[in-house]
Order: sequence, then C-alpha cells, then structure tokens
Amino acid sequence: MRAAHPVAYPALGLLRAPARRVPGLGVLVRDAALLRATLMDTEHFSKTGPGAPSDLWTPVLGPAVLLNMEGADHLALRRKLGPLFAPAYVDQLVAASLPAAQLNARLVAGERVDLVAEAKRNASIMISQLVGLDSAQVDEDLFDRVGAITRFVRLSRPRLSDAQVRVARGILDELTAHARTAYRAGDEATVPGRMRALGLGEDEAMGAVGAFVLTGTETLVSYVPRLVALLIDSGWMPRLAHDPELIEPAIAEGLRVTTPSPVMLRSVVADATVGAVPVRAGDRVILATFLANGAAGAFDPEANPAASLKQLWFGAGTHFCLGAPLAMAQVRVTLRALLAAGPLEIVARRAARGVLIPSYARLELGRLSSPQGVSKPGPA
Repeated sequence: MRAAHPVAYPALGLLRAPARRVPGLGVLVRDAALLRATLMDTEHFSKTGPGAPSDLWTPVLGPAVLLNMEGADHLALRRKLGPLFAPAYVDQLVAASLPAAQLNARLVAGERVDLVAEAKRNASIMISQLVGLDSAQVDEDLFDRVGAITRFVRLSRPRLSDAQVRVARGILDELTAHARTAYRAGDEATVPGRMRALGLGEDEAMGAVGAFVLTGTETLVSYVPRLVALLIDSGWMPRLAHDPELIEPAIAEGLRVTTPSPVMLRSVVADATVGAVPVRAGDRVILATFLANGAAGAFDPEANPAASLKQLWFGAGTHFCLGAPLAMAQVRVTLRALLAAGPLEIVARRAARGVLIPSYARLELGRLSSPQGVSKPGPA
C-alpha cells in the first residue's frame, strides 16, 4: 500500500478519530460501525452527488449503472442483474473459463509462475466473457488499457478531466462494441446475450458490462497475488493445504487485511452527523475501509476476526457488491489450484507503483525444493 500511495495512505492512517473532517478531501470515516451505518443510511448519504462515485463514473459509463444509482431505479436494475451473479451460474462460468488445471500443472512440473501475469490472464478471460469476445483477442495490452482508466483516479480529485473521460470512453467503447454485437445476437451462451434474456435494455446492458470490466478485474488482479503472498509469508499456506475448511476463512481474512477497494465514497444529500462530525448536503464522505478492516487485528484465519465485519469490504445494504460471487469463485479456483501444486515459495516480488489499487507488479512462485513439515503458524 505504501508503494502505491507513499504519502496518502500513511497520512490517512495517522488520523485516529472515528470520523474527522480533512480539509480538501472531505469527512474521513475509519470506524467500522460508523462506516457500515453510513453505507446503510441512503436517506442522508448517496452514491450520486458532489464527490460521490457518480462524479467519477457517469461521464464514462452513462447515468444508469449500479455504481451511480440510488433508489427504485437502482433496485430495479439490481433485480434484473441478480440471476447473472447467482453462485451456481458464476461457479460454472469460472470453472469452464479459467485455466486452473494448467496453472497447477506448470507448478508441479517445476516451472516458475508469475502470479500477477496469471491473474491478468484470468482477468482477460473474464473480460472476454463479459463482452462476448473471443478470449484470444483480449491480451495483456488491452487489460492494461482498462487498468489505465482507474489510474486516472485520485482521492484528492473528485472527477476525471475531459481528456481522461475521452480516453476512458474510447477504451470502453471498443469493448462494448463487441458486447453490443453479442447482445443483439441474443446468444445466451454470452453474458451480453444472457443480459438481454434477463430483460435488460441494450444501454443498461452496456453500462453494466462497462462497470463490471472497470471495477471487477483490477481488484482481483490486485487481491489474488496479495492473498497468496500473505499466506506464504505468514506460514498459513501449508496449513490450508492440509485443512481445507480453513480456505474460506483465509479468503475472508485476506480480503479484510488487504481490502482491494481501499475506500468508498458518498455524497451527503441531507444534513446529518457522522459520529461527532456534523455534515451538510454537498459534503463528501470518504469511507476508509482499509483502516476499518485493519483495525480488527492481524491476519489469522483460525480466529477469523473477519467474521465480525460481515464482508464490509464488499459494502453493505442495497449497495453490497453484486459481483461478489463472481469474484469469490475466481479466487477459490485459483487458490485451490495453487494449494494442490504442493508447497510453494516466493522466488521474486516487486510492488506496483503509481497505481490506484495497491498490488504487486510481479510475484513469482515456485515449488519448494525441500518442503518442511506443517506447523501451526502465528498471526501475520
């Protein structure tokens, strides 16, 4: 996190009050209970308005995507999209799409694998599924261009410049051109075709495709390598291989500790208070999920402090992340392939710099040449 934002994250971490007004940024919230209460209170806090996600994403994605909607229209679109993210559907989609068996085979054969490159490859495959494009046409260059959109975002800047919006729309228009073709063909084997069958209009479907590509892929490319590095560094990886019941708590703990979406934004729509801080309509609220989650303690899948947070890293209430089942399915498939490959070690690593989502630029894994016996690890 310090590599990604060497000034911002340490500075925000110094603010100890549950909520505090920060000049030039807004009201920062770091207490988990206050953060959840703010997310649940849609009467006073909204994803639309000054400083909210709508300021960032409406110029890029249009007015009707879950990222920038509230109220009845938001609930109606969410209900339409719900079946697309049913666990049974996404589990089947991921199992049929991601090359987990090849990843396992390469490691077992003694090959070193850069997990960041592998995660990008998997994200590209899922992009191809979302936009109805042959996966062979979605390469790392295209993925990096999608990632370039999020790199425009700065916490100190509530909206993108006109030039940045033009670049972002150009990239997404290229992708959604394929999605429109798949949508119009009505082929339910593609995600856009399935959206049409679920009753989404073409513009609704294209907005949803753009939002899922924009928000769902880079967070996974960040999270999977960070989770695996955390498991290896803390000594938990061999324990999980011998006790599969710990896999789900380990994934939850990894999400809590790394928090791939470090902050959430809201705009105040009616005067209220956040803790002891009065807020007025038009104020910007920065929900520091990475601070709220981290306050629960060190990484420990056995004690599992993540359970008390009720997946706060995915949001809460009506805006709980709709794509969470898809993200979790991808994480499970990749992690199980790595666990089945035998004891692993980190051969080389390099943190990414100048990115919005803290991540590794490279995380090279290989099999341990002389595996040690399994012992109980301590908290990381």
